[in-house]
Amino acid sequence: MIMNGEITKSGEMDEGALPGLRSGLLNRRSFLLGSAVSLGALGLAGCADYMSLAEAQKVYGPVPDEKFPIPAVDVSKIDPKYYRKTVRYDSNEEVGTIVVDPANYYVYRIEGDGNATRYGANVGRQGFLWSGDAYVGRKAEWPTWTPPKEMIARQPEAGKYARGMPGGLENPLGARTLYLYQDGKYTLYTLYSTSDPETIGTNVTSGCTGLLSQDMIHLYSRTPVKTKVVVLPA
Repeated sequence: MIMNGEITKSGEMDEGALPGLRSGLLNRRSFLLGSAVSLGALGLAGCADYMSLAEAQKVYGPVPDEKFPIPAVDVSKIDPKYYRKTVRYDSNEEVGTIVVDPANYYVYRIEGDGNATRYGANVGRQGFLWSGDAYVGRKAEWPTWTPPKEMIARQPEAGKYARGMPGGLENPLGARTLYLYQDGKYTLYTLYSTSDPETIGTNVTSGCTGLLSQDMIHLYSRTPVKTKVVVLPA
């Protein structure tokens, strides 16, 4: 992942990379650089028949059976257009392909017959956007987060995580991560889990794309390694 002009090693992330680190080490607000809420287009769906608040509270309710139980999302902090939805989406891509649409803050999973599952997302800030074809080279549940040496130099207190911050609710990678590769090499970009609903529909990361934990678990469970990922231009 590219952060503030720096490239980290595989799996490493800087404090500018992701929102969601709630510990005293780094306040998650430090991740929200330049994160104005977008009024982006509705994409190819074109309809306003979003799930009701009551339905959203069920879909984004607590996930108690996880290794680290995930709390319910405060769905009042999300524009309903970013709730998970099956939409019409014409594509020549194979079923299962993931399409990231940073201009509209959506991630699609192609379902076939002109349909796709659409998820609301946060995306990279200007200067950190990337586009192109990739694939899921590896995936991880509750992955370890390791601060790069450049971050430790700036914030010595981060040194206690030099060998990795274990997975958990405080870990900025969240419950699930899909790592994007090209030609056998990690691109430094990921699809990751966020527990911060106010980031959905904003430009907050240094290139990575975040889905709400409940949405990321849903996508992760249906996405094997080698799945194609298309990242559209912003």
